[in-house]
Amino acid sequence: MTFSTKALAALAATGLCALGLAACGGDGDSSSSGTAQAFDPNKDVTITVWQPFTPGERESGVFDSVVADFEKVHPNVQVKVVAGVNDEKIVAAVRGGNAPDVALSFSSDNTGAFCSSGAWIDLQPYIDRDNVDINQFPAAVREYTEFNGTRCSMPLLADVYGLYYNKDLLAQAGITEPPKTASELTADAQKLTQRSGDTIDVAGFDPSIGFYENAAAHYAPPWNAQWFDGDKSDVASPEWQALLKWDKDLIDWYGYDNLQRFQAGAGEEFSASNAFENGKLAMILDGEYRTAFIQDEHPELNYGTAPLPTGDDQTSRYGGGYITGSIMGIPKGSSNEAAAWEFVKYMTTNTDALVKLANGLANVPTTKAAATSPNLHLVPQFQTFLDIFNNPNTETNPPKASGAAYQELFESFISKWEAGQVSDLQSGLEDTASQIDAQEQNASGGQAP
Repeated sequence: MTFSTKALAALAATGLCALGLAACGGDGDSSSSGTAQAFDPNKDVTITVWQPFTPGERESGVFDSVVADFEKVHPNVQVKVVAGVNDEKIVAAVRGGNAPDVALSFSSDNTGAFCSSGAWIDLQPYIDRDNVDINQFPAAVREYTEFNGTRCSMPLLADVYGLYYNKDLLAQAGITEPPKTASELTADAQKLTQRSGDTIDVAGFDPSIGFYENAAAHYAPPWNAQWFDGDKSDVASPEWQALLKWDKDLIDWYGYDNLQRFQAGAGEEFSASNAFENGKLAMILDGEYRTAFIQDEHPELNYGTAPLPTGDDQTSRYGGGYITGSIMGIPKGSSNEAAAWEFVKYMTTNTDALVKLANGLANVPTTKAAATSPNLHLVPQFQTFLDIFNNPNTETNPPKASGAAYQELFESFISKWEAGQVSDLQSGLEDTASQIDAQEQNASGGQAP
């Protein structure tokens, strides 16, 4: 599974607020009943589960196999799985009164909209009744599954981001270990870059936002760059400024136009022509799932993984990183709420289920028990992402009623900054922060976010 950058693009198309999830800001009923409905193990019931994996592909097969395990444990529950469903369809079904019993979303950025509008019910009554320990999930995972005290979702698997590096290219350049700071990353990237005139044959590291998995959110934790300070946008902070100055300095060293041409020929991200997999990128920011792509497409690649480098003045944060993940909830209007909860609870807290999903999908399991299970069978390079997952400096972006709209607005500014269209960085960031504040106030129904 992959979320993050792809989820942002999907969210822009989804337009949760435009589809009418209440005011996208807290006026919706957050639970269908407010109490946990009793589950009758002797009553046959069918629940419908919508999930976004592509029908017929490997990922759907892995998901279905764990669903079959659930049915063995709960023989009175038949699960009807509908694959290939995006958030837009989920929202439309809630509005139309024909929602599924359970929905899986790839975008934790939508948690704020789902919870604040009541599109997904508040799961707290069930969590309390069944004594589900929410602290089995790391703090960042707990953060992206609730909004303003309402936990309307549970985490399935996580994506964790780090640095991939080509060991052979680093050795040829005389580099003995991956960089740990931004300055080291710049120096190594320059040493690893190979050119033919203005043509970049091999890029040491391409920092451009929007290229492959390069997203502002993914860079932020190692720089201690925070999205909000209380209710106000914090994108004009010194940490963000330092990150963006580093970003542009490296882009300018390559030459903006040269780097754009390199990206145009870099190959599709999720294909065997991926530039890192083909030795055209010496280092890359990516998620743990890349290990599975490399194993399938280029098993000959000699590579390593490491945490992302930190800002030069943030070295104590090394080892942490960015985390996001898939979320599972019960849409408002489910006719089989009790059975739906049994399914959600099983899929998101059962250690065997999570380990099986993690092994099959090459994603990070979200409970401490599953993440440390001896039954995890993944490539050695995957351990880096389990370590980042457990690091206290690992963070996610805060859920908001607007979904990922604040990130989209910020990245729109960054694209102009990288292209040399911004003359005053601080002024531009302050203006962007004001736009984000206005956007969040509007998404919250005219009230302070």
